[in-house]
Amino acid sequence: MNEIIREIEAAQLKAEVPAFETGDTVRVYGKIKEGNRERVQVFEGVVLKKQGGSNRATFTVRKSSNGVGVEKTWPLHSPNVEKVEVVRKGKVRRAKLNYLRDRVGKSAKVKEVVK
Repeated sequence: MNEIIREIEAAQLKAEVPAFETGDTVRVYGKIKEGNRERVQVFEGVVLKKQGGSNRATFTVRKSSNGVGVEKTWPLHSPNVEKVEVVRKGKVRRAKLNYLRDRVGKSAKVKEVVK
């Protein structure tokens, strides 16, 4: 039974998974359906967390829009996520950045990795 489930899940996985980590600033290109038309909308923000495995893996992106914090959780292997582009790499020491929700302004920023 487990083998059948694994085969079905493997068929749903994307061939290329973008390489990004928690704390990175990313641009997510998401497909949006409006009536019978389909367009791509960009959502740019900091990755708060990555969770799950296999085809159930998700990641949460947070941005500030007009002074209001907006979070969106995206399925990693969804066909509605066209691509994920890393804008800058962040330097963080934890896996989940829930503390950023309470912060505003400069304290809500994540340090950038210097190469």
